Amino acid sequence: MQKKSRSIFVIYLLFAYIIAQFLWWEILLVKQTSSIIDAKQTIAALNATDQIDVKQKIDTLQHEKKMRIYMIVGEGTVFLLLLLVGALKIKRYNEREAAMANQQKNFLLSVTHELKTPIAATKLQLQTILKHQLDKEKEKELIENALKETERLNKLIDNVLLASRMDNDQITLSKEEINISELVRSILETYFKTKLQNGELKEDIEPNVLLKTDAVIFPSLIINLIENAIKYSFDAVDVLVSLKRTAGGITLSIADKGCGIGDKEKQLVFDRFYRVGSEEVRSTKGTGIGLYIVKQIVDAHQANIQIKNNAPKGTIINVEF
Repeated sequence: MQKKSRSIFVIYLLFAYIIAQFLWWEILLVKQTSSIIDAKQTIAALNATDQIDVKQKIDTLQHEKKMRIYMIVGEGTVFLLLLLVGALKIKRYNEREAAMANQQKNFLLSVTHELKTPIAATKLQLQTILKHQLDKEKEKELIENALKETERLNKLIDNVLLASRMDNDQITLSKEEINISELVRSILETYFKTKLQNGELKEDIEPNVLLKTDAVIFPSLIINLIENAIKYSFDAVDVLVSLKRTAGGITLSIADKGCGIGDKEKQLVFDRFYRVGSEEVRSTKGTGIGLYIVKQIVDAHQANIQIKNNAPKGTIINVEF
């Protein structure tokens, strides 16, 4: 990182040197042009006998002097502006690259933590079962917890692989008309059954809503949106999943009463590896690729996704097909 900073400093120093040299040579060129024209005027005055002719020649030379100075200054200014635009673009590129590098670093740290946590938890639970004589109920509870951690690990790996395939344009949707009302209910029962049972997750799904989609890829959109809503609701989880036919097509809505998303970050959250700047939010688990995957799936369906504020607090994410 220090080597990169030194390289950037050297580039900026070089640009500053070029600009300084250019301005110096432009000043010298203007002075030299003025000297040449002044010398021509003196020669014309010495060689001519007719004062009117002298005045005409001097006026012509003065006009030529002005035009040459304008030409030098004009061309120099254009060159200088192009040079400054180039320097500005390099600066912005370096800033974007640094931001992306920082996001990738945070992503790797997050993924490492997210991978180690379920592995460590599963290992501990299985070791407990092996080392201790437990009653059937306790053993069953530990096995179920280990399975949950394994499922969590599996979903994380699926997300990373899916994001990688999307980056490499390796995703081809195999669309067919499916009943997404049944698909969404199936996802809720499979992945969020406990949340449904304890009332933290509610559903308002219109029956028999049909959509041409990929039955393999589409669940990733639902799962990531719901997990995101639950994760940023913290301890007060109250999430509503709704699916409705509308005048414009079909609207899938995920509403929560969590910490919300700032107006400046409503579009940034769909960027790869991006996580919102709040320290409270950063302390939660996450890799910054969930909503990136959501946006890619939405775009593949030529759909529209919007983030709105939920009153009195929280977020509503609408996907309109």
